[in-house]
Amino acid sequence: MSLSRRNIRESAFLLIYEKSFGNYKLDELFNIAEESENIKVNDEVKKIVKGVFEHLEELDNIISQFSQKRSIERIPKINLSILRLAIYEAKYSENVPVNVAISEAVAIAEKYAFDTDAKFINGALGAYSRSEGVSINE
Repeated sequence: MSLSRRNIRESAFLLIYEKSFGNYKLDELFNIAEESENIKVNDEVKKIVKGVFEHLEELDNIISQFSQKRSIERIPKINLSILRLAIYEAKYSENVPVNVAISEAVAIAEKYAFDTDAKFINGALGAYSRSEGVSINE
């Protein structure tokens, strides 16, 4: 099954978000998604989701560092899922520039969350990119 990069990212986000509500094993989650046909799952989606959960502690530490006014426990699950995905992609996906990870995260937030959430996500990811010495406009 061929999916666009945006569809891969969105499917990965939905699975990361879904896992925040239950103690699913990843293979279980993938099977449920494939059976429901609402979320498209291919090898790239699985790779991203597995990568996020393999690096979860590190990603959450980064999010905590750049979420200046909210502790990680107070960040809504939807925002946390988007942030985890974006930082994972920026840090570990060689073919995803930081500015693209941020732009795509904001697009997902605009689709699934509130305007204030998109602004929060943009601000936290912007601070992260500056700390990495990357301009958002690169």
